[in-house]
Amino acid sequence: MHQFLSNNRDELIERCKAKVARRPKRAATAAQLANGIPLFLDQLMRTLEAEDSGRTGESLRISGAAGGDAAHLSEMGVSAAAHGKKLLELGFSVNQVVHDYGDLCQAITDLAFERDAPFSVDQFRTLNRCLDNAIADAVTEFGIVRDASVALQQTAEQNERLGMLVHELRNYLHTATLAFAALESGKLAIGGSTGAVLKRSLAALSSLLNVSLSEVDATTDTPHTEAFSLELFVADASNAASLDAGAKGCTFSVDNVDADIGISGNRERLLAALINLLRNAFKFTHAHTEVKLRAFADRDHVFVEVRDHCGGLPPGATRSIFQPFVQVGDNKSGMGLGLSIARRNVEADGGVLTVQDMPGTGCAFTIQLPRRALQ
Repeated sequence: MHQFLSNNRDELIERCKAKVARRPKRAATAAQLANGIPLFLDQLMRTLEAEDSGRTGESLRISGAAGGDAAHLSEMGVSAAAHGKKLLELGFSVNQVVHDYGDLCQAITDLAFERDAPFSVDQFRTLNRCLDNAIADAVTEFGIVRDASVALQQTAEQNERLGMLVHELRNYLHTATLAFAALESGKLAIGGSTGAVLKRSLAALSSLLNVSLSEVDATTDTPHTEAFSLELFVADASNAASLDAGAKGCTFSVDNVDADIGISGNRERLLAALINLLRNAFKFTHAHTEVKLRAFADRDHVFVEVRDHCGGLPPGATRSIFQPFVQVGDNKSGMGLGLSIARRNVEADGGVLTVQDMPGTGCAFTIQLPRRALQ
């Protein structure tokens, strides 16, 4: 058999490639063509040749004993494991691992029948042993790598959710601390706007904890959505942001908002998104410059824009700035989650969050939401 395989090696590989080509969404890479089935075929020929010459130990070293040995992979087992790992990296299922070796077995038997090349029972037994071991090792490695990949992804997702919770809790606590410090000076009335900021921050902390608990209890109601005034929404964000402006020592300006404009969604979630944008602006804008907030309607949509004077974004930053744990500025004091949370919150209510880079000046973040009529 080893002589038959050697004489027809190229033909067998071409037949395997043709079988692969007929399978939906399956294309062999250059690495697989060099190290997958062709390598297995060469190892199979060497195994058969070793057995024909009575070198049983060499045969087992190349292809392994019947049933394989998970503790000590054969030469064929090592390459089969690499083949299984590569298929997973390319996005294929475990079925493809089995199909690849099955294609070769079918190609060998078909060609042997066509060429009237009979094989002995022992040779077929060796072929089946090699195929069984290769498939087992490839499937095993496929499963190990897949399980590790799934576990890593789940860990990353859990870390991201935990990071977002901590980030938002810290934001509300930060605002509440600034408001309390301002009230503690005795110059402001508790019933004024600063007191309202403190009250809202504490309420938001409670709400955020309740939402987090609702993720554990699937029976909890989904967050409440409603139509509300854009003017009052911007005012609430402005009251909280003015405390950050004072701490940063920069100017904060807010354009007047038409009282008739309405938007809808989860108000606290959208407010958290806007406050994240404002906090990001105060964090990166240059000292003694201005952060500007404006909100307006254009036909069926409402736009809320936060514009700063950070000097502009680094090259390519607009493509990655909303990704979790990405920090594109020199200030690395945060977790790199604020903008990711803002986009997630906005999109949860059917909106869009974008950024416009103004090199040498700053950048503008814009929330776009559907306009809603106020009751």
